[in-house]
Amino acid sequence: MSHNREETLERALATLPRVELAVRPTPLEFLPRLSAALNGPPIYIKRDDLTGLAFGGNKTRMLEFSLAHAKAQGAEVIVTGAAVQSNYCRQMAAACAKLGLELYLVLRPEREFDRVQVQGNHFLQRLFGAKVAILEDNDRAHQQAVIRATVERLRQEGKQVYWPRQADTVDLDALAYAETGLEIVRQCREQGIEPAYLYVAALDTTQAGLVLGLSYLESPIHVRGISPFQGMPERFAAMARMANQAAQRLGLEIQFTSDDFDNDDSYVGERYGIPTEAGLKAIHLLARLEGILLDPVYTGKAMAALIDHIRNGKLPPDRPVLFVHTGGAPALFAYADEVMGLTLG
Repeated sequence: MSHNREETLERALATLPRVELAVRPTPLEFLPRLSAALNGPPIYIKRDDLTGLAFGGNKTRMLEFSLAHAKAQGAEVIVTGAAVQSNYCRQMAAACAKLGLELYLVLRPEREFDRVQVQGNHFLQRLFGAKVAILEDNDRAHQQAVIRATVERLRQEGKQVYWPRQADTVDLDALAYAETGLEIVRQCREQGIEPAYLYVAALDTTQAGLVLGLSYLESPIHVRGISPFQGMPERFAAMARMANQAAQRLGLEIQFTSDDFDNDDSYVGERYGIPTEAGLKAIHLLARLEGILLDPVYTGKAMAALIDHIRNGKLPPDRPVLFVHTGGAPALFAYADEVMGLTLG
């Protein structure tokens, strides 16, 4: 691995417009009690739950680039949407408050709870001043149509509107995690560790960026994404497109195909947004052994995958393994009954 490549990537990132939102770099910490409890490889955690903005999370890094792009376009209003308990929308609401941007959120309910309770991320979105609309059903196509109609209405009212994560800008989110890859490489060198695998709850921009950064830096770390959604076979090609688009934006000479991405959807359980028993057990385990909070939708399921792979001998016992904590702890309050209702063996 070449220090020249690290400097090239760092310089390329520095050429992009950016608004300062995140605490960077985030720590890379050893988890001694969890490692001992699992009797497997040494486990290290990249604490991107500590990025600082609104309880932290991986999206804060991305918003530094996407909202800089929005401001460069003269945006006054941001319009976007996801699930009611979206970590992205929570961090977007805080970032817009900080930057003086108006925010409209069109949110879909994943559970009946989402229609009747204002808790967790949903509570924080409103606290930060977002204008929130909750749809009646969990229909993604309808949600996109409502977002589009909202964008068009606001533009007709004369407002400068920005709709993030479109085909020509989604790579801005991915390249934020190429920078995280650079942090990881440097932190591993400083700590004298050579991990074989990196686990992360992801299926699009986060994994695309990590693969871009680590591959460009010629790191041997293999990125294993744990998808929060079932199916979606197109996710491999989509991540390759995002990584290639981000590389092109940065002027890096590297290309990816679908085969460059390892992403496992077998730990989703019933569906997106519904906790699994293994994920809930992982939340309890990390909380009680390391004092670190995971969430039931993303990081809990990803940690359950890592635990399962260690227990089943799928990881080399003598090589450290990394876990990227992408945040999401506020969602725990919206899933308190499920989390605390788990009967531990």
